[in-house]
Amino acid sequence: MSNIAYIRVSSDSQHLDRQEELFKGYKIDKYYMEKVSGKNMDDRPQLKAMLEWVREGDAVYVHDFSRLARSTKDLLEITDQLKAKKVHLVSLKENLDSGTPTGTLML
Repeated sequence: MSNIAYIRVSSDSQHLDRQEELFKGYKIDKYYMEKVSGKNMDDRPQLKAMLEWVREGDAVYVHDFSRLARSTKDLLEITDQLKAKKVHLVSLKENLDSGTPTGTLML
């Protein structure tokens, strides 16, 4: 079981380190980071790589849902992919862990 962090900022002028710093206390095993707009999921190679790499029992950590998806439709599509692989999603800002009954209900 691995803890994976997905970090995204929208442009080259923004910095990834602020989000990376937030994950220091979570024993992250692998980071996927990119500087790209979240508007189109097809243009996000690190997101694709992360979704392919995760395995059953892993946890994907994000700072907040807006770093993972820019629309409810995209968020639901990503969470469905994670759920199918039996991977849970943890959002720090929303204080949500889909690996718990309450987190599943809230998501």
